[in-house]
Amino acid sequence: MGVRGLLVIRLSAMGDVAMTVPVLTAFCTKYPEVKITVLTRKFFKPMFDQIPNVSIFAADVNGKHKGLFGLWRLYKELKELDIDAVADLHNVLRSNVLKRFFGFSNIPFKQIDKGRAEKKALTSLKNKVFKNPLKSTHQRYVDVFDSLGFSLDLSKAEPMAKLPLPKKINDLIGESSKVKIGIAPFAAFQGKMYSLELMEEVIGELNKNNAYQLFLFGGGATEVEQLNQLEVKYTNGINCAGKFSFEDELALISNLDLMLSM
Repeated sequence: MGVRGLLVIRLSAMGDVAMTVPVLTAFCTKYPEVKITVLTRKFFKPMFDQIPNVSIFAADVNGKHKGLFGLWRLYKELKELDIDAVADLHNVLRSNVLKRFFGFSNIPFKQIDKGRAEKKALTSLKNKVFKNPLKSTHQRYVDVFDSLGFSLDLSKAEPMAKLPLPKKINDLIGESSKVKIGIAPFAAFQGKMYSLELMEEVIGELNKNNAYQLFLFGGGATEVEQLNQLEVKYTNGINCAGKFSFEDELALISNLDLMLSM
């Protein structure tokens, strides 16, 4: 279809944005001639710094891009980037409005099927509907690109390279040979969390045999305080929340042996 400029939309949340990274890595490996612009929040830009042919367009959803007129302004700004097609990996009200606007230019606009009905049936308290395993979010992203004519095989995606560690993180880690495990126990919605009480049991068990360094991640005053309490209680626990920039946290995560998140 001659696509040279592809817009990819994923504004939030952090975990869903992060899951675009291996998909875009696979895409850029297979289709290096396509320039990708990711429409997301400015805060998430460091996630994409290692991917070639990817640039970030920061959406100011609380400022100049707020509301219907703000989205029209956003559309006009995006149009100047020579967009040939749009992969909407979010499918929310904002992106649906943008879909209408891009329709004026007859630009192909494909959206993710989030499988809301299947998920609702599976998580219903009564009369659950059990089927084959539901598609992963990664696969749902892949399906959007496939609908635009770009087939992808995630099994061939290369992992991201380890990032150099800033001195302050090296000082924190020290020369320990312990297995490094990151734990991010919180989520934006409580229903998506493994309860903090049970997660503390996990941390306690890992702490017992003294073979692991446990790096705790979170954000906001409440989470920082809760993680501070865990750090004090467990000798191998290290609270990273509120101590480093997002870029530094990503560098640390890239050097861990295992990362556990919600």
